[in-house]
Amino acid sequence: MTHRPSVQLAPTRRRWLAGFALAGAPLLLSACGFRLRGTAAPLAFSRLQLSAPPHSPVARLLIPQLQASGVSLVPQPLPPGGAPPEVLLDIAQDQSERAVAGTTAAGQVRELQLRQRLRFRLRTLAGRELIPDTELLQQRELSFTEAQALGKEAEEALLYQDMQQALARQLMARLAALRSL
Repeated sequence: MTHRPSVQLAPTRRRWLAGFALAGAPLLLSACGFRLRGTAAPLAFSRLQLSAPPHSPVARLLIPQLQASGVSLVPQPLPPGGAPPEVLLDIAQDQSERAVAGTTAAGQVRELQLRQRLRFRLRTLAGRELIPDTELLQQRELSFTEAQALGKEAEEALLYQDMQQALARQLMARLAALRSL
C-alpha cells in the first residue's frame, strides 16, 4: 500500500485565499439584494414634524431612525426664524391590546393574543396627503399559566417591544417608499 502525502497549501497562499473570500462575500451578498436592517434608507424629505400621543413607544423608536436617515425633526410650535417642516407625520393611535384567545374547561386563561396597533398619516404643510390614514397591526400569541405568571409578564413585555420595533421599521419602509413630495 502506497502512502500519498496530503496536499497542503503554503501559509501565504491560504491567507490570500481567505482574504479573497472575505472580500468577495459582501459583493455576493449585495448582488442578491441583501441589506443590513440597520442601514438608513434615503427619504424624500429632510424636515419632518412629528405629532404623536404622549408616551408613544413607536414614536420613541422612530425618532432615532429618522435622524439616522438625515431627517431633522421640527419642534411644535415652530420656533421663530426656524425652517418649516416639509412634511407632517401624525400618529393618531399607538395602542397595545391584550385579549384572551383560549381558556380551559374550568375558565382559566391558557392563551393570550397580544396586539400593537399604529394609525398614522403623512401630509405636506399645504395639506396634500402623501400617505393617507393607514393602520398597521402586529400581533403575537402567548401561552399562559398561572404558575409562571412572573415569567410570562416578562415574555409579554418582550413581545410588545418586538411588535413596536416591527411597526417602527414598517413605518420607516413606507416613508422610504415615497419618491417625491
